[in-house]
Amino acid sequence: MEIPLQVTSRNLALSEAIERKLRKKAGKLDKMYNRITRCRVVVESPHRHHHKGRLYNINIYMTLPGSELVVKRAPHEDLYAAIRNSFNAARRKLEDFSRQQRGDVKHHEAVPQGTITALSPEKGYGLLTTSDDLEVYFHAHSVINDDFKNLKIGMKVRFKEEAGEKGPRASTVAVI
Repeated sequence: MEIPLQVTSRNLALSEAIERKLRKKAGKLDKMYNRITRCRVVVESPHRHHHKGRLYNINIYMTLPGSELVVKRAPHEDLYAAIRNSFNAARRKLEDFSRQQRGDVKHHEAVPQGTITALSPEKGYGLLTTSDDLEVYFHAHSVINDDFKNLKIGMKVRFKEEAGEKGPRASTVAVI
């Protein structure tokens, strides 16, 4: 970190053991992602709940090149558990940020779409054609929500393709 860790406490005094724990956890974050320019940890005990006892909030503010990550978790009755939960969330946020910076964001495949070109209600099957003119067989049981009887030629559908005995077939078909 370019700027040393800043630890602030509100409505409670922090012991040396707690301070050491916070610094150790922040050090692990810095080793994991060494471009953190500033990290501020706020430990607070908002107020006493007569029926729950004392609650602790740990908020973490990290300044990174071009961004700031903020971690705010629900209050916890155990200070050590609140520290653990907050720093685990901070680690996950840093991992996500790092993946995004590297361009390792997941890309989901587009769901195939097609048009119904043939129906045989008495035999319980139909054919659909994809945009690249591939014919795909589907059975009445493949249609989601038992909607086979309401299908019409020309309807747009999305489907999940799998290999069949005589060529491609749709395992699920849903009207768009």
